[in-house]
Amino acid sequence: MTASTDGLTLLGIYPTQEVVPSRILVRNKAGTYATLLRVVVPVDAGDVLDITGRARVTNDCGYTIGFGYHLWQYDVDNGLGTAGEWTPISSLCGDNVDKPRHHMPALTDTIYTVPKDWPQGHRMTVVLRGDAHSTAADGQYLTVDQAYGQLTVRRYQRAA
Repeated sequence: MTASTDGLTLLGIYPTQEVVPSRILVRNKAGTYATLLRVVVPVDAGDVLDITGRARVTNDCGYTIGFGYHLWQYDVDNGLGTAGEWTPISSLCGDNVDKPRHHMPALTDTIYTVPKDWPQGHRMTVVLRGDAHSTAADGQYLTVDQAYGQLTVRRYQRAA
């Protein structure tokens, strides 16, 4: 995406390499997500966000683990923080990490338009979340590799 071809103006680039957890509990069913990376972005209704995220997980458990991941957002300034409403903003991705594979990259991206009813002055937290699951789960953990994560949000605004 370029500002010159799409009629958009780049307002800022917001990156982070701070991977939040060092491991994720492997559960016996899918659907319990952990935050891998997050970045807080000042936004206005109608802004266009170009988001890319990457992480890597390592399976040292000895059995196959399913790993699902996607991007989410929530309003950090609504007084509820992480207890407020979370909205998925990208499609769900994932794969299995078996013993021979050992490492699995998690790569995703999306273009997201900030909703028209977004409260003025509120910031958005953009989050890459992941879920580790296996029917063989026995309380072990999938490692989130600290040196391989990055989440970048490019904030654009349409020309007036």
